[in-house]
Amino acid sequence: MPLIDDVHRFVRDELVPLEPIFLQQGFRAVLPAMLSARARVKALGWWTPHLPTSEGGLGLELGAFARLSEALGWTPLGHYAFNVQSPDIGNMELLRHHGSPEQRERFLVPLARGDVRSCFSMTEPEHAGSNPVHLSTTAHRDGDDYVINGHKWFTSACDGAAFAIVMAVTNADASPYERASQIIVPTSTPGFVSVRNIKVMGDEGEDYFSHAEVRYENCRVPVANRIGGEGEGFRLAQERLGPGRIHHCMRWVGMCERALDLMCRRAAERMVAPGRPLASQQAVQHWIAESRAEVDASRLMVLAAADRMQREGQHAARVEISTIKFFVANVLERVVDRAIQVHGALGVSDDTVLSFMARHERAARIYDGPDEVHKSVVARHVLHDYGVDVGIA
Repeated sequence: MPLIDDVHRFVRDELVPLEPIFLQQGFRAVLPAMLSARARVKALGWWTPHLPTSEGGLGLELGAFARLSEALGWTPLGHYAFNVQSPDIGNMELLRHHGSPEQRERFLVPLARGDVRSCFSMTEPEHAGSNPVHLSTTAHRDGDDYVINGHKWFTSACDGAAFAIVMAVTNADASPYERASQIIVPTSTPGFVSVRNIKVMGDEGEDYFSHAEVRYENCRVPVANRIGGEGEGFRLAQERLGPGRIHHCMRWVGMCERALDLMCRRAAERMVAPGRPLASQQAVQHWIAESRAEVDASRLMVLAAADRMQREGQHAARVEISTIKFFVANVLERVVDRAIQVHGALGVSDDTVLSFMARHERAARIYDGPDEVHKSVVARHVLHDYGVDVGIA
């Protein structure tokens, strides 16, 4: 696919050289260069490739975008350069499909242009994130407004975001899946309090690469800021997460390819004795072979899931989506760990991108549903065919 080859070259030539600044000094230090890179992406016609051509994108279908996501995953800076970073890409899709005309004009248009960033505020420290219907944040109706009160955390990319989409309970007496709604809250709204950026394995992060603790303290916004109908928050969240898991998994495949490339280069160049490269060690050879097989298997599984979702819809592909979510996340962890081991002390330093991957992508097995939840979904469907009914999600 010529586009993918061109993007690969752009990522390696234009973005990878920026990594040392990003890894040593943080995202804000590299932001001016990233803004220049984003301008070049726009000039090349690659901007927001997931959006229809009528909205300035490339109109890529899910499978084609998945391959592009892999190419961008080669570096932590890739998705931001193309304006397809999470959570913005999910918020764009949410607003495109369910936002009112006024919401699309006010929030989607600047987001798609890359003029602003956004965040998604659902997880609460007091409740298990694996149960998204168990929320304490409330949005009480007061005339034409909602008054929001609650406590959220791991609101990713909140630092510097223009608005949040918050999940809040609007009808506590409704059924569990109809209690919450999704509401747009500009971060400049009085009562929206960004408490801190949460340290992730010692790295506080900044700007886009951060996760915030947020409090909503009598935060008042118009009812017109609600996305979709009242009580549709859970349904919209699930609709948002399906394609998002495809995006994440292919990004992880791209990261695995980068880690495998670094592993092979190190094994070929590092000498354990004169004339004897690390690659001559059988254990290292096995790590490389296992990684190659697991990454290739991951790619095929994700593309198959994307194809079924494209043809039959998200509900039909729900088991495939759960399968790739836990499988690829574990492959990522194993491949990155092997690459670090091959690099030795260099691998745990910030002189390569591997330590960043290990710190920030360990959460791959937690966010968007922990491994255990997805494994249970798959097992329930497999066992159902054998007459064992333990409930099908």
